[in-house]
Amino acid sequence: MTAAVGTGALRLVLGDQLSDGLAGLRDLDAVRDVVLMAEVEGETGYVRHHKQKIALVLAGMRAFAARLGERGVTVRYVRLDDPDNRQSIVDELARAVEDLDPERVILTEPGEWRLAEAFRAFAAECVAPVEVREDDRFICGHAMFQRWAEGRRQLRMEFFYREIRRRTGLLMDGDQPEGGRWNFDAENRKRLPASIDTPSRLRCPPDEATRAVIAMVQARFEDHFGDLDGFGWPVTHDQAEAVLADFLKHILPGFGDWQDAMAEDEPFLWHGLISTALNMGLLDPLAVCRRAEAEYRAGRAPLNAVEGFIRQILGWREFVRGIYWLKAPEYLRRNHLDADRALPWFFWSGETDMACVADAVTQARSHAYAHHIQRLMVTGNLAMLLGVHPDAVDDWYMVVFADAYEWVEMPNTRGMATFADGGIVGSKPYAASGAYIDRMSDYCGGCAFDVKARSGPGACPFNRLYWGFLERNRERLRDNPRLAMPYRTLDRWSEDQRAALVREAEEARAELGAVKPG
Repeated sequence: MTAAVGTGALRLVLGDQLSDGLAGLRDLDAVRDVVLMAEVEGETGYVRHHKQKIALVLAGMRAFAARLGERGVTVRYVRLDDPDNRQSIVDELARAVEDLDPERVILTEPGEWRLAEAFRAFAAECVAPVEVREDDRFICGHAMFQRWAEGRRQLRMEFFYREIRRRTGLLMDGDQPEGGRWNFDAENRKRLPASIDTPSRLRCPPDEATRAVIAMVQARFEDHFGDLDGFGWPVTHDQAEAVLADFLKHILPGFGDWQDAMAEDEPFLWHGLISTALNMGLLDPLAVCRRAEAEYRAGRAPLNAVEGFIRQILGWREFVRGIYWLKAPEYLRRNHLDADRALPWFFWSGETDMACVADAVTQARSHAYAHHIQRLMVTGNLAMLLGVHPDAVDDWYMVVFADAYEWVEMPNTRGMATFADGGIVGSKPYAASGAYIDRMSDYCGGCAFDVKARSGPGACPFNRLYWGFLERNRERLRDNPRLAMPYRTLDRWSEDQRAALVREAEEARAELGAVKPG
């Protein structure tokens, strides 16, 4: 649709802003205002996103544009294959200003630093006034997070989470946490019994419009990572609502017990599968939390499940976003452990005899998804033990996962998974030997490597790498109180024994392809 010259307001909606209540769409005048949405090469290609991620966002954008059109809103929609596509969101915005001569331009702040900088530069040059509105779809705004963080020596999610629980009243009994405890994580670390049946999951078969997008993506981005055959992500509000409702009714009751468990060829287990919808704006995070709480209040889901689920949204999701904007752009360059190795090729191919890694990479290729323990304790843990440069780790996570946006992915990978931020997000490096993976999964039983062996080519690579990682980073990590026990163990060994551990780790790094670039 097009509009007459002399438009009221030009309102930009980005691909992760597909929310009816978006700040930039409030007070919209359906008669005079124009909404701009643009599929541009700059956003599909600045990271070589998984093909499913590109298809998901573009299909979601087209569905949202149609939703606005049904309300009588004029939408200026630029498709990726339009012959005069300007390739950049800022260039498309500038062209719309030139064509429509709006009285003002209204933006909702973007989720990534690079776009915020680009929009600041655009606003400085634009002939029309530019208003950038805060993205208040999040539960904790920038000012609230800054007030909470001010003066604190350490920024810890657990204490932030308690504050937001108090503010929202979620799972509160007066001024005390429901059940007398803030956190039921200790009850949520059960290994999956071999006899248990995993639940079937609601997926969203692509409709005609989404199939058209998938065909275009396959043709245009054929050399990008990932498969499109298994696409089943929600691209509309109705689909997202259906996935959420199915999770709350059928899956949430078991989420607490099994949220950290891993099982071969079981990509979804009891996880929510709503992170893509949340991060695109198809679901409201606070509303999701309140609906989960209602399941507990009605006696349909246990407290440990509901608290654990709410903590991932109310706690971690809001916390890492606060950290990202509080610490950017300096945070984007942190490399506390001076990691300098290349990412091994099997992170892309899945061609490795490590059963846990092969399964996680295969899942990522097929579904653009892996759950949080696979991300943290398998792929992230391995990358950290190998000493892979955090830029390469960030790039991998941004590429392979459909829910990846820099504000949420970078603090999780650079903070939690690799400890590249030096402890801003996590209180310790989440380094672990193969024993952790053996305890939480069925991977090790059929693996080519021996999870009980500490050294030698047949030993689990996590074991070969673990002690050498600690010794290699002794000066940076030994004063961390949460690593006191392993360093006491190291200190009981002789200098020659510790040197042997480092040599073992170096041999493993070389064998696995984590070499210095160049």
